[in-house]
Amino acid sequence: MNNNPKTTHRWLTAAAIVLGCHAMFANAASVQVSVVDQAGAPVPDAIVYATPASGKLPAPKPATAIIDQVKRQFVPHVSVVQTGTAITFPNKDNFEHDVYSFSPAKKFELHLYHGVPANPVVFDKPGLVVMGCNIHDTMVAYLLVVDTPWFAKTDAAGNASIDNLPADNYRITAWHHRLADANALPVQNISAAADAKAAFKLKLSAQAE
Repeated sequence: MNNNPKTTHRWLTAAAIVLGCHAMFANAASVQVSVVDQAGAPVPDAIVYATPASGKLPAPKPATAIIDQVKRQFVPHVSVVQTGTAITFPNKDNFEHDVYSFSPAKKFELHLYHGVPANPVVFDKPGLVVMGCNIHDTMVAYLLVVDTPWFAKTDAAGNASIDNLPADNYRITAWHHRLADANALPVQNISAAADAKAAFKLKLSAQAE
């Protein structure tokens, strides 16, 4: 057995880190969320996010994301990121695009280009960013920027899982780009002390974009 004090200290430190990680994940919970429309049909591409009832959020960590341009479409059509995320907009078409947004949360323009722009766009304010292309009017994308790191997007069945929530009380908010009233976001209060569920019925407009 090695009785070197330095070795013993390193071993104890490593053990404490491992135990701390196990405790952190043991206390983490997931919220299973389902979203349907007013007719009861599943709603894909709805964004759901969790905010602690206390309002206290962890400091954001540097993050990156990608929104592609493929066959005159933004891919994905709907995205969600945490405030401070740097997003790259690769143009994978064989012709130029001019990506822009006039949204208050982020006004920017990437002038006509091929390939990958030299610098990503940093989205430093929460809110909805609607993006388009100055050359192709049918190109539209929606980006929701949220302050919380706990978010998810529903799949084709209208289901999503918000994972790794520390035990706490949360407000779960649902959003979709076709909400009939964009200023009235539905909210549910849940406790994430154990795995929880939330279900939303959204009133959506008939417009399909």
